[in-house]
Amino acid sequence: MSTRKQAAVPIKVAPFDAVSFLVDDPEQVAEYLSVALENRDPGAFLHAVKNVAKARGMSQVAKDAGLTRASLYKAFAPGTSPKHDTVRRVLGALGVKIHVSAT
Repeated sequence: MSTRKQAAVPIKVAPFDAVSFLVDDPEQVAEYLSVALENRDPGAFLHAVKNVAKARGMSQVAKDAGLTRASLYKAFAPGTSPKHDTVRRVLGALGVKIHVSAT
């Protein structure tokens, strides 16, 4: 029986990118955004909206929302607080809307 230890081999792991998993399925997108909206961190929802917009193509989403591509990136940059109208327009461009229900 050998008591020699083997050296650990480092494993390279790519960071998780939700964009690559978001397909053009409105139900999947709605579920993804709903889960993000339940997060206590308000930035989580805005980050999720940005991920969906990236998956759909920022230029097209901006056009459909009546925004410029640059203003879309700026509105959903970390630490920003986009206007309600901007969020509503982007969600509309993504084909989803927020639904409120009693708990």
